[in-house]
Amino acid sequence: MNNKRKLAVFDMDGTLFDTAEVNYCSYAEAAGQLGYKLDREKFLEIFVGKNYKEFLPEFGIIQSAELHKIHELKKEYYPKFLGKVKKNEALFELIESIKKDYIIALATTASRKNVLDILAFFDLESKFDFMITQEDTSKLKPDPECYIRAMEKAGVSASKTIIFEDSEVGIKAARESGGYVVKVSM
Repeated sequence: MNNKRKLAVFDMDGTLFDTAEVNYCSYAEAAGQLGYKLDREKFLEIFVGKNYKEFLPEFGIIQSAELHKIHELKKEYYPKFLGKVKKNEALFELIESIKKDYIIALATTASRKNVLDILAFFDLESKFDFMITQEDTSKLKPDPECYIRAMEKAGVSASKTIIFEDSEVGIKAARESGGYVVKVSM
């Protein structure tokens, strides 16, 4: 990572991008394929920062095979709704202004496929030195694993790391990693 000794880590959903609508539309279409209907307001109220295994049971979807199938379908439908994503322009301007001095990482427990879909849609793949996604971790937020892995990969200590997060579970994970935390709201 060159000679940079500082790390800036950015969460994706709700931080770099407002993805509430794309997630709702993708999950609603996927759940509909299995005969379930997701109430939009309830979904938007309960899904933030949570894994699908936590919020889908709130809609009566409890069988493990159905949960997994809906999640897999959701990833397939996600690109169809990318026009509903809103980019956090201010954070991307910040990234541009600090990239000379900081290693820039994206760390999320979202799937790599969805991360790559969004970054490609906005042509932002080159903005990050590396990324940590769901596939790179064994524990989801509020566990700090994704942030600790980012620090390890960058070879940077927690005292030289700043983490940008939006959700309560993400902020808890960021704090427990030992890095400095900036709460973001869009």
